[in-house]
Amino acid sequence: MVQEMKMKNPRIIIIGAGPCGLGAGWRLRELGYSNYTIYEQSDHVGGLASSYVDSNGFTWDVGGHVLHSHYTYFDQMFESVMRGDYFTHERESWVWIYDRFVPYPFQNNIRHLPKKAMDECLKGLYERSKKSPKHFADWIAASFGDGIANHFLTPYNKKVWAYPLDMMSFGWVGDRVATVDITRIEKNIREQKDDVSWGPNAVFHFPKRGGTGEIWRRVAKTLATHISYRKEVTRIDAKRHSIHFSDGTTDTYDELLSTMPLDVLLTRIGEQRKRKFDLHFSGVAIVGIGIKGEIPDRLRGKCWMYFPENQAPFFRATVFSHYSQFNAPPGSWSLMTEVSGSKERPFPQGDMIDVVIRGAKAVKLIGSHDTIQSTWAYYVDHGYPTPTINRDRFLHAVLQALTRVHVYSRGRFGAWKYEVSNQDHTFMQGVEWVNAILLGEKEITVDHANQVNQVRS
Repeated sequence: MVQEMKMKNPRIIIIGAGPCGLGAGWRLRELGYSNYTIYEQSDHVGGLASSYVDSNGFTWDVGGHVLHSHYTYFDQMFESVMRGDYFTHERESWVWIYDRFVPYPFQNNIRHLPKKAMDECLKGLYERSKKSPKHFADWIAASFGDGIANHFLTPYNKKVWAYPLDMMSFGWVGDRVATVDITRIEKNIREQKDDVSWGPNAVFHFPKRGGTGEIWRRVAKTLATHISYRKEVTRIDAKRHSIHFSDGTTDTYDELLSTMPLDVLLTRIGEQRKRKFDLHFSGVAIVGIGIKGEIPDRLRGKCWMYFPENQAPFFRATVFSHYSQFNAPPGSWSLMTEVSGSKERPFPQGDMIDVVIRGAKAVKLIGSHDTIQSTWAYYVDHGYPTPTINRDRFLHAVLQALTRVHVYSRGRFGAWKYEVSNQDHTFMQGVEWVNAILLGEKEITVDHANQVNQVRS
C-alpha cells in the first residue's frame, strides 16, 4: 500500500499508453493505488514500441527496437510479464560503406576500409583537435578526427537526424557511442582482428512472438480496467484541471502525466500563444520487406546495419526475422528499414516503398532474383527528438512552468530527451513520476541522464 502521500488520494490521469504511461500504471498497481485512468488515443497500447502484423503474416515493429536495460526494476518487470517467452541475441551490427560491410564500432574496425580511407581515419585520430567543442559536429571531429567524421559519422548522423549537426548539442551522447582507443585500433589493424564487443546492447532480448509490442500488451493486461482507448485529447484546461476529448467527454484531475509530444501538449494547453517553441524533431518512415526463402549468407547472423552513403535512402536496416523466426511466415525472411525526414531535410520524393526497394538492391540487401512476398510502410511524425543547442534551456523553463499547474510531461517526446528515450528509460520515467507524486521521491531518469546511463540501478 501507499506509505506516504503528498495529497490524500489524488485523482491521477495519464495521457498515453506507451512505455511511460504503462510504467506509471505498473507502479500504481504495485502500490495498490486505484484512483487513476490511462487515456490512449489509438485502439492499442505501445506507442512507438507497438508492433503490427501485415496481411501476409509478417510482424513489424515501429523501428529497429532492441531491448536492453539500465535498471534492475525494468528487468524484473520484463521477466514477470514475458516468463521466458523471448530469445536472447548477441548483437551483430555493421556499417555498409565502400561496397562492403565493416563491423561496428566503426572506429575499431577501420582495417576493413580501402587503404586510403583507413590511413585518413588513422591520421585523423592522431590529429584530433584539443579545443572544446561547441556543437555536435565539433564533438564528432574532436572525438574521432576528421577521417572518421568525413567517412562515416558526419554523413550517417546527417541521415539519422535530418538536421544540421552544428545546431545540435552533444551532451546527450553518453553510452551511445564507443570511445576511442588508438592502441586497440592499431592492434586490430596489425593483427587483422575484428573488434565487435562493445555497447550497452551487446546482448539483447526479443519476444518470441508478437514483436516488441508484445511486452506492452502483456503489461497492459495487468492494467486493463484502468485503460480507456480511442480517447484523443483536444484541450487541457490547466486552471480547472480538466481534459476535453474529441468524443465530447471530459475528465478532471489533481495530477496529470502527459506522454504526448511536448509540442502537442503545449498546443492543447494553449501555451503556443505565450512562448516560441524551440523544439525540433524528425519523422521516420519504416518500410518492411518480406522475402521468400532463407536469409542469405551475406546477412546471416546480422542484426542491424548502418548506411552512411547515399546509395540507400535509409539510415538503418534490420534483419527482423533474425530476431525471431516467428516475425516471418515459414519459408520467408524479412528486412525492416528506417528513413528519416524533417523540414530541414525532407524525405525522398516518390513512393517510399519503391525508393527503399531500389536502395536495398543498390546496397545488396536484396538480390536481383529475390522474390518479394510482402511490403509494409508506416510513417511516424515524431520519430527522433532532436537535441538542439538551446533544447535544455527551453525544456527547463517549460517543464517547470507545467509542474506549477500539476502537469508533468514525460516519455520519449514528453521529456524530449533522446538520451533517456529508450523503452527502459521511458518506462522508468513513469515509475519514478509516480514515486515522486505519491511518495515524495526524486525523479532520477528525466533529470540525471548521465547517472542513469552509467550505473545500473
